[in-house]
Amino acid sequence: MLVLRSGLTRALASRTLAPQVCSPFATGPRQYDGTLYEFRTYYLKPSKMNEFLENFKKNVHLRTAHSELVGYWSAEFGGRMNKVFHIWKYDHFAHRSEVRKALAKDKEWQEKFLIPNLALIDKQESEITYLVPWCKLEKPSKEGVYELATFQMKPGGPALWGDAFKRAVHAHVNLGYTKLVGVFHTEYGALNRVHVLWWNESADSRAAGRHKSHEDPRVVAAVRESVNYLVSQQNMLLIPTSFSPLK
Repeated sequence: MLVLRSGLTRALASRTLAPQVCSPFATGPRQYDGTLYEFRTYYLKPSKMNEFLENFKKNVHLRTAHSELVGYWSAEFGGRMNKVFHIWKYDHFAHRSEVRKALAKDKEWQEKFLIPNLALIDKQESEITYLVPWCKLEKPSKEGVYELATFQMKPGGPALWGDAFKRAVHAHVNLGYTKLVGVFHTEYGALNRVHVLWWNESADSRAAGRHKSHEDPRVVAAVRESVNYLVSQQNMLLIPTSFSPLK
């Protein structure tokens, strides 16, 4: 009996001390930080794009009085047109709830922007994302264009594909083919989805960097590893609006 107990104790001890599987992609600093980013996409009715943006430009101060606007863009290429994309930053979920309640009571915001623009919007989408812990949000030093690359990864989460994805991103950044603004992992929306926001001086400089990276064996090797976990990818070229904090 003593031998059996001793064996059982060693088995339980070894199980307790077994290393825990964790991913640097979505564990650790992200949970302790709590900061979240809401991705909002508005699909506007054809011919109403300029009217919508002019209205927002005049009244943006009413909205940013409640929470921080990270960036605001119009879609130039990629997917459906007549589309605006914007990112809002919140300290935590309770903060976002407080902001939404305050906006519902803000009569000036509703009368000057919300009510006049409702007729211009055809569709809205929202995602809640976290900035991954191995990346901080960067602000380019001068104006340019942005590319939002959205990757739908295989089920299994960052523990499965996080490290390979990180290496693919860093291969582009470390070799200077483009500039990274931020990498975001979706919390609410399609799961196993990652958004990478890039900055380039122009659409032509983006194309030149992309062509060079396709011929670089170091980038090709890193991307090939990540592609094994990829389901689909979509890219949008984004033009910052005049009132966007990120230019």
